Amino acid sequence: MRTSSTARFRRLTVGLVTATCLVATASCSAGGGSSAAESSSSVAAPTTEPSAGTYMALGDSVPFGFRGGATAEFSDADNFVGYPELVAEELGVDVINASCPGETTASFVDTKAQSNGCDNSLRSGFGYRTAYPLHVLYDTLDQSQLDFALSTLEDTEVELVTVQIGANDAFICQQTTAARCSSPAELQALAQTVQTNLDGILKRLREQYDGQVVVVTYYALDYSDAFGVATGVLGDGIAQIAEANGADVADGYEAFRARATAAGGSSVEAGLVLPNDVHPSEEGQRLLADAVLSVVKN
Repeated sequence: MRTSSTARFRRLTVGLVTATCLVATASCSAGGGSSAAESSSSVAAPTTEPSAGTYMALGDSVPFGFRGGATAEFSDADNFVGYPELVAEELGVDVINASCPGETTASFVDTKAQSNGCDNSLRSGFGYRTAYPLHVLYDTLDQSQLDFALSTLEDTEVELVTVQIGANDAFICQQTTAARCSSPAELQALAQTVQTNLDGILKRLREQYDGQVVVVTYYALDYSDAFGVATGVLGDGIAQIAEANGADVADGYEAFRARATAAGGSSVEAGLVLPNDVHPSEEGQRLLADAVLSVVKN
């Protein structure tokens, strides 16, 4: 998601607690930047063991491994390590990490749709993947993440797919609605959009792929406040969409809960989310990787 402060994130998620049918929240942001680049990728670091197959990761800035404020590192995607790289290393497989910071459920399907910093931004038009490399090279700058995924599934034998998407939709809603996405009507519209888009994404993937798909839910920044309650509810909604499409669920919410609770509820104080950010720390990414690994079929 693209967000400038934890406070902004908290205001949105407190409102979301009233909408129990919503399917998206948490943290996945693209950073700002101005330099253009023709290439939209870099090669992910290889695993040290011989590959036993291929794993494809899809989604936003959380699987990308994005860290807010790391602008000096944007020019090399290898500077960003998310849970997909950790999962791939553990499984001894190659990883195709196609995630893009700021991706929404709409821009995932159509690059001309509104993103929160992946292909475009509300206020600047900035697109992360037109300015900086991703972990993989898309065929063209206007190829959507979904089309890249479908093309990859057609040409490559993939053993595992993970999907984490939807949180940036909430930030777009916050920036474009009269009540900053806090009214029941705005929340209901957001929920319907995210549910419909996520369901469509999974159905398209299932048309091409009958292997294991794992949908990853988002963690809470603070499990002791209304945000924590909202995130749990929203994770339940994501799980319902996943299960309806024959996908497993990696519970990111539960992955952080015990450690955060021991730190007074705060994922930041527990060292799982970076200070002054909404993205996972190295340890947080490890816990998300463990959540994925716990449901991967051997």
